[in-house]
Amino acid sequence: MSVVTEVSQNGQKLTISIKGRFDFAKHQEFRESYENLQPKPESFEVNLRDATYLDSSALGMLLLLRDHAGGENAEIRLTHANADVRKILAISNFEQIFDVA
Repeated sequence: MSVVTEVSQNGQKLTISIKGRFDFAKHQEFRESYENLQPKPESFEVNLRDATYLDSSALGMLLLLRDHAGGENAEIRLTHANADVRKILAISNFEQIFDVA
């Protein structure tokens, strides 16, 4: 599996780990990782440690997650991105709308 999810014991945080290329091929798997969780977690972490690449569809998927999680009020952290992935996030100004750590 290239999208792995983990819910905290109290159910308040969802961690989504991406492995390999984060592109349109992962669209369905990524959406399913968060859409039907009940109750909806209060915070989300997208762990990009093992992501080797992301494209414009991945950026769109992150925006869909943001909308699902509450828009501007959503608590979403993008973590452990390598230099190439960080560069894509910076060029796309995603550091302005996500907490990139």
